[in-house]
Amino acid sequence: MQTTFRSVFISDVHLGTKACQAAHLLDFLQSIKTDTLYLVGDIIDLQEMRHKAYFIDTHHQVVERILAMAKSGTKVIYIPGNHDAFFRQFAGQTLSGVEIKLNARHKTVNGRTFYVSHGDEFDQMVKISPLMLAIGDKAHGLMLSLNQWINGVRRFLGLPYWSLAGYVKSHISKAKEFIERFETAALKSAKNHKVDGYICGHIHFASFRIKDDILYCNDGDWVEHCTALTESAAGEMSLIHWSENPKILATEPKEENWGLSPMPTRS
Repeated sequence: MQTTFRSVFISDVHLGTKACQAAHLLDFLQSIKTDTLYLVGDIIDLQEMRHKAYFIDTHHQVVERILAMAKSGTKVIYIPGNHDAFFRQFAGQTLSGVEIKLNARHKTVNGRTFYVSHGDEFDQMVKISPLMLAIGDKAHGLMLSLNQWINGVRRFLGLPYWSLAGYVKSHISKAKEFIERFETAALKSAKNHKVDGYICGHIHFASFRIKDDILYCNDGDWVEHCTALTESAAGEMSLIHWSENPKILATEPKEENWGLSPMPTRS
């Protein structure tokens, strides 16, 4: 797999929690070269760390690698999300070579403009029902614990990484409906911002959608799917999965598409 990119987008790393796949992310960051690295929110889970912190050596190494990339010439832009919203108060500042912004406009080499934000502004569950969000967080936490156990067994058996959460999101109708509503909101926002596309994270579901010539890109996460969005030297967007068997999941669609498709991370 090619490991040199013009830009790379990652989000929802959740450093400081047991669910974080820091070893895979560290390997990814050590393997790639990129002109620009976008950290699209929920990189350090300050929200969860208020209850219980789990910041082991590999988590420290991820932070050190990002800072080393910034020091060595990679442009690093950090757009805080809802789990690391504390850093939003530093928007407009540069800390240790990392630019902190509330959002960004990214221009590809082939002239397209993408609006970049974490995406929590589209989460109607946050805005309408904190109770439902809390219930969802508990269920999600249980699913992540099961995901860790399952993949521990799979590693023992010599099998590659597999995402339980990704499977559930692809097959449960309510989850599919929520993701489709989220994507619709992002596409409408892109149209309002008069840009060619929208790049975000937040919902832990990497995907492409194109409608009315506007491209939606979700870079996924590093607790369930180990995915990143990349821009090639020619300006083409791709989604990649990085674990024991790195692979390209999808390249940007050229024609209008709609309807949820499953994350192809199963083996």
